[in-house]
Amino acid sequence: MIKSKFLLAFSILTCFSLGWVQAQDNSKQPSDINHYDYTKAFGAFFYTSNGNTYRSASGQPGPQYWQNRADYQLTANLDDTQDKISGTEVLTYTNNSPDEMSFIWMNLDQNLFKKDSRGTAIVPPTGSRNGSHGEDFDGGNQLSLVKLISINGKAQSVNLKYLVNDTRMQIFLPENLKANGGQLKIQIDFSFISPEYGSDRMGWLTTKNGKIYAIAQWYPRMSVYDDIMGWNTIPYDGPAEFYLEYGNFDIKITAPASHIVFCSGELLNPKEVYTPEEVKRWEEAAKSDQTVMIRKPSEVTDPASRPQGKKELTWHFKLENARDCSWASSAAFVVDAAKMNMPSGRHPLSISAYPVESAGNDAWGRATEYVKKSIEFNSDKWHEFTYPNAVNIASNVNGMEYPGIVFCGWKAKGKSLWGVSDHEFGHNWFPMIVGSNERLYGWMDEGFNTFINTLSTDHFHNGEYAPKGKVDMHKTSEYLMNPSFEPIMTSPDVMKERNIGVLCYFKPSIGLTLLREQILGPERFDRAFRTYVDRWAFKHPTPTDFFRTIENVAGEKLDWFWRGWFMNNWQADIAVDGVKYIKDDPKNGALITIECKEQMPLPVIIQIKTVNGKTDTVKLPVEIWQRNKTWTFQYSSTEAIQSVTSDPDHVYPDVDSSNDTWTASN
Repeated sequence: MIKSKFLLAFSILTCFSLGWVQAQDNSKQPSDINHYDYTKAFGAFFYTSNGNTYRSASGQPGPQYWQNRADYQLTANLDDTQDKISGTEVLTYTNNSPDEMSFIWMNLDQNLFKKDSRGTAIVPPTGSRNGSHGEDFDGGNQLSLVKLISINGKAQSVNLKYLVNDTRMQIFLPENLKANGGQLKIQIDFSFISPEYGSDRMGWLTTKNGKIYAIAQWYPRMSVYDDIMGWNTIPYDGPAEFYLEYGNFDIKITAPASHIVFCSGELLNPKEVYTPEEVKRWEEAAKSDQTVMIRKPSEVTDPASRPQGKKELTWHFKLENARDCSWASSAAFVVDAAKMNMPSGRHPLSISAYPVESAGNDAWGRATEYVKKSIEFNSDKWHEFTYPNAVNIASNVNGMEYPGIVFCGWKAKGKSLWGVSDHEFGHNWFPMIVGSNERLYGWMDEGFNTFINTLSTDHFHNGEYAPKGKVDMHKTSEYLMNPSFEPIMTSPDVMKERNIGVLCYFKPSIGLTLLREQILGPERFDRAFRTYVDRWAFKHPTPTDFFRTIENVAGEKLDWFWRGWFMNNWQADIAVDGVKYIKDDPKNGALITIECKEQMPLPVIIQIKTVNGKTDTVKLPVEIWQRNKTWTFQYSSTEAIQSVTSDPDHVYPDVDSSNDTWTASN
């Protein structure tokens, strides 16, 4: 999800180019206090557990790795007079774990919008982007049926006992669900009233030609049972996102015939829900690298742009190997599309749907192009996009991601529309393909995604929207290493809301950039990062799995970096202490002393200038700090040194630039 408050009009990269200058304190004075402790930075036992048969010490799934599976048959009916969604779910749940189950847990995320929910209770009087649309709204799931259809291969028809607690539902089974492949099938009938503004993740937007519904978290979803926590039953409070099982979806959505519906997955009955002319245009778009109009702005108010003779139409979609599905519906949609070119030769569609208010080549008229270029780049770079379509919906949601479909702000234009589209579809890699636990580790999807956005933005039209100039990591680090911040590893539910944009998005992204550009180099990092994606595609990695994979594939011990950047909110400050000449003669060489003054060690880049204008650069590995607070190295000088500067190009974080340079006395 994109946080507009922190992304400065949806531009993922703006903060990098600005260098967070607003956080710079030019009055800061150098300190003589040294806070560095090498026994903490390089201490033993970073990994608190050994590898096992489920998760290898190398960071890959072990030979007995397992995860459970949830397959869904879903129906939904949209009543646009009441903003009501009614539906039926048939869940087939497969227990691949080694444990028998006497109950299961499910997520009822719509209960966030009940007046007595935990999420409502934690919204301060000043408001929050995680609240619903108004005090008079009381939403939540209404369940009319929870029935067992079969369990362990035996057909049954039993109304099940269940207990709803806030956004979670515990369903009690009449017999234990068997381990290692036991299966049950349950039917649930449900309904809810959609909030207008659903925690910036769903809702509806009023346009001059009708409402645009962006519907998500709309059906009871299985909680994850894994080898780390067992049942993951952390309630949905709003800030933290989701953790879901993979499976196949069969979805039927019934809406007014004037509406066009988009959903995660492939539309199976286009001839029943589009006009013959629109079907012809879809076929043209499937062969075109240029955007093809499916429903033009001038046609939105023309009844002939919709099939005639019916009050409602049912749209049938299929989605395979996904962790969720979402949909959108409106009579106001302008629609366009183009094909995307995948490494395998596949050609999924890039699709945009938006109101006439958002049309225009300076706005949503380029949305399909943006999505196409973003997905093609990431498919070539990391892992092929796996869904049949990529649908970008203009809505009142500023930016939210689901498999194959995203919701973006309808007012976005130009650079901001590129930024939000690139970011939300970047989520199709993290967490849609790589299914990490967003509820606990928001940085493993938001931060990873923000990182890949920097590369796709540099690539798009040779940097059309890329920031100008280099990032000043010294200025940036004064903000990113603010002592008041929580560590990146903190759950979003436990962070100050104002810190989420920094700690889930930017700081982890910059950390990966440091690894790629400075510490490992692009070739080693990219190979390790791609391996992580391939190993954990459609699986559930933990932070440890990521750390171990990068170390094992890149061949580098990085516990000092994980500790300082992710596990703790440590600061970095490398200082130049002084220069002495051997036997007091510059021709004999110089001894240069540097110091690690704050908790986080770093590799060191030293620039040396002599009195006659010669410039030389010395690079020192991070290992110089393994047992030292200060380090003296010999430089083979032949003349007097004028200055010594640490990190002259400001490529590493450093919270105090005032001690970076030693200059010879006149």
